[in-house]
Amino acid sequence: MARTFSFFLQLAACVFLLSACAATSRDSSHDDRGRGETSPGIIWVQTSAEYDAITLSVYRTAQDALAEKIADKTWSALPYQTHAENLPTAIILDVDETVVSNVEFQRSFIPPFSDGKLDAWNRANRAVPVNGVVEFAERARQLGVTLFFLTNRPCAATGDDPCPQKTTTLQDINEAGIAVDAEFVMLSGERAEWGKEKSVRRDYVAENYRVIMLMGDDLGDFIACTRKNPLHPCTEGATIASREAATLEHQDYWGNGWYILPNPMHGSWTSVK
Repeated sequence: MARTFSFFLQLAACVFLLSACAATSRDSSHDDRGRGETSPGIIWVQTSAEYDAITLSVYRTAQDALAEKIADKTWSALPYQTHAENLPTAIILDVDETVVSNVEFQRSFIPPFSDGKLDAWNRANRAVPVNGVVEFAERARQLGVTLFFLTNRPCAATGDDPCPQKTTTLQDINEAGIAVDAEFVMLSGERAEWGKEKSVRRDYVAENYRVIMLMGDDLGDFIACTRKNPLHPCTEGATIASREAATLEHQDYWGNGWYILPNPMHGSWTSVK
């Protein structure tokens, strides 16, 4: 019953977001309108109690399923992961709009968007957690689950530091209320083979852990090859139709090991037409 409720709750949220975001540009992964021209999606995340209700519901549903997913040795949130029954358990979480909220940055930054602007803003401002994530993370760890944080914040070398953004990301997650060490946070470009296609890093985690849950705000946090411009190892770009087909192909996972948070502000959905 809880799983069914979660599915319809998320479905209702998606319907709302589609209408709320109709005015949002689909030409980039971030809304590039400046102050005074804030998109309805940003305003909704920043001001609506409904947004908080959804994030709390998603994390509560996932938390209630933890014991079941841990106990079922045959279960993996990665459809292709097999023979993992003897591996320790792990959960993979996205960072922005899944663990920490950057809505204040989205509201205030001056276009055009750049990763450098986001990094500078994050360094200068204390991170705010998405409602529900801290309690979920605490319960998962109490049950012996290892948490991994995969983000597409890119490494961009500065001086002798090959990835100063790693320090910022660790700061953000810890400030949000989830203690984490560097080995469990994985940025785009941190290794040569770690591009923005997250499936490569998910496979890396799966080498040593049975992945019991995926948490994110973007289709790419769950499914490979979801952008218009394909990222290695993808060879074909995504379309609205292919994204919908991939989502329905994996319909048994939504609310059942896969838990998606609403994000009408930016994401891979903005790249397709």
